[in-house]
Amino acid sequence: MIDMETFQNILVTKTPILNSGTPDEKRKEILEYFQASWELDDRLYDSLKTDDVFYMRADPLRHPLIFYIGHTATFYVNKLLLAGLISERINPKFESIFAVGVDEMSWDDLNEAHYDWPSVQSVRDYRRQVKTMLEELINNLPLAMPISWNEPFWVILMGIEHQRIHIETSSVLIRQLPIDKVKENSLFQICDESGSAPENELVKVESGIVKLGKERSDALYGWDNEFGNLKSDIKGFSSSKFLVSNQEYKTFVEADGYKTQKWWTEEGWNWVQYKACDHPVFWVKNGKAWKLRCMLEEIDMPWNWPVEVNYLEAKAFCNWKSVQTGKKLRMPTEGEYYLLRNSLDIPDQPYWKKAPGNINLEHYASSCPVDKFEFNGVYDVIGNVWQWTEMPISALDGFEIHPFYDDFSTPTFDARHNLIKGGSWISTGNLAIKDSRYAFRRHFFQHAGFRYIESEEELVIKDDYYESDDLVSQYCEFQYGPSYFEVENYSLACLKRIEKHLKNTNKGAALDLGCATGRTSFELARHFDKVTGLDFSARFIRIGTQLKESGKLSYSRIEEGQLDTFQEIKLADFGLDVYADKVEFFQGDACNLKPFFTGYDLLIAGNLIDRLYDPIKFLQDVHHRMNKGGLLVLTSPYTWLEEFTDIENWVGGYRKDGEPFSTLDGLKEQLSEHFELLEEPTDVPFVIRETARKYQHTIAQMSIWRKK
Repeated sequence: MIDMETFQNILVTKTPILNSGTPDEKRKEILEYFQASWELDDRLYDSLKTDDVFYMRADPLRHPLIFYIGHTATFYVNKLLLAGLISERINPKFESIFAVGVDEMSWDDLNEAHYDWPSVQSVRDYRRQVKTMLEELINNLPLAMPISWNEPFWVILMGIEHQRIHIETSSVLIRQLPIDKVKENSLFQICDESGSAPENELVKVESGIVKLGKERSDALYGWDNEFGNLKSDIKGFSSSKFLVSNQEYKTFVEADGYKTQKWWTEEGWNWVQYKACDHPVFWVKNGKAWKLRCMLEEIDMPWNWPVEVNYLEAKAFCNWKSVQTGKKLRMPTEGEYYLLRNSLDIPDQPYWKKAPGNINLEHYASSCPVDKFEFNGVYDVIGNVWQWTEMPISALDGFEIHPFYDDFSTPTFDARHNLIKGGSWISTGNLAIKDSRYAFRRHFFQHAGFRYIESEEELVIKDDYYESDDLVSQYCEFQYGPSYFEVENYSLACLKRIEKHLKNTNKGAALDLGCATGRTSFELARHFDKVTGLDFSARFIRIGTQLKESGKLSYSRIEEGQLDTFQEIKLADFGLDVYADKVEFFQGDACNLKPFFTGYDLLIAGNLIDRLYDPIKFLQDVHHRMNKGGLLVLTSPYTWLEEFTDIENWVGGYRKDGEPFSTLDGLKEQLSEHFELLEEPTDVPFVIRETARKYQHTIAQMSIWRKK
């Protein structure tokens, strides 16, 4: 049994300051931070009544909670492997099925028939193994001060802060479970203060300059989207003194706000129709009275607590309130939020003695009255609930992707994820610092509410996705752009060479491994009933997803230096729009695929094997993924490099027993038991454009195999 003092130590921790203290002091601090994070994660799930609850879908667009207790542990293993800090997996099956979470995007698999979830006990046993490994690493890894994002300990902190994120998001899922499936948890005590809400009013905020972003030398851990810079001259506005309370929002509900289309954006009205809702999700009707669902209990409605809604609901309220008051009301932008916050001189999380707001689990395990935490005349500038903004998240100038987590931020740079600011009562670690930049789909539920502002500043929110990631843009151009130097489009060239063998092949399902931005996947859909595109990087997957959903994509093409041009591609231009419904995209690891990626009549791995960390394992496993008589198509320039593949895992390209051993020799050695080579391999050239005057001209070799 854990005593209350230990409870408090678990709850009240702060993200480490990475540029002060000795290595020994910092090692001890990080170990304690890791252990507190892990314990808090474990104790959160003590709130479930039985193990059966782990397999319930609290939200139909999210995985059951069994996924999340496995996911936080698996994340450590996968990132440590990628960073080369460990060399072996603990449980390859778990590290596959628990690898990729759900952002409610169409590439995420939500068909539970695809999953054979393990027992809760087996996952807890796995977690203990991972925890032991992490404690040993923290005690023994080299540590030099200050800790920067190139250091081994940055990867450890990445795992801890990732775990902190899921503590909060899992608490939201637990809050959506049926009330009879959860139980009291002494670690999470809610606020017992409630009453009538104060009348909201507007407070003037003066114009000023806002600087966003931090340097790599910053004292605190940060996700990639926090680094860079953006300087903006923000015009003054008037901000609501309080967050919108349940009581203030009730007037919108009682005015049939959820039944009146004119208040809603098109996206918002579609969501209302889909959900068939007429009040916030955490409100519970009890006869003529209202109750509020907290994480673990239902209480009489605290009308003076902040309302918790998604962005779509908040926007509809602002539209309605504008008409009622005759004022131009909306939510703030990111810059406007910081203009307000900066004017109040609020300390950052690691540096405060006691949290100045309802944040970091230092006060309550719930919201509290909107007039409890004052910041020089404005309340809840940080804490209580997250605050929606009008702004989709985008990269700051100078943004760089962290090499060990290339898909933390970039999948959200799609004009569909709006920033939330300020943190909630359960926001801890990086979530609670000033520079944090988190964004969610506009229909997403978090412990989030909003404040409104009055401003004459007209907002122009670009809703079309514009790809500016240099590498991804290169591949958009490579797969969908014009041909160069009379070299045929690579996907079309590959399909031409395969086509004659398709006559004797069943055309049920195809898998495009290493699909990048999806051109080959769409081309295969001309021939197959169902095509799956799979890539390790969500940076690529989101392009195929965007094309599938909207049929078009815009991207920047570098011409020279900082000069670029705007390009737009449409599936219809290639005659591929009619096949889009047959294609689906997933993120995954070709060397550790989930079990349900199987039953394929064609599997193509385009320019992939020489970039895998364990290509031999992939080749030895691939026959399990394919139907008898299916085609295996491999293309590669055989550019073996130790930065991608340890030399002992190369398929070829070295001397064996003193003689040259080519990759083709290696392919024959690995595949001949289960496949026959249909013809002599052929060359397939391709050109990747980097700038207007720089191109990569490469020749891949294609081999086509049929499963025996």
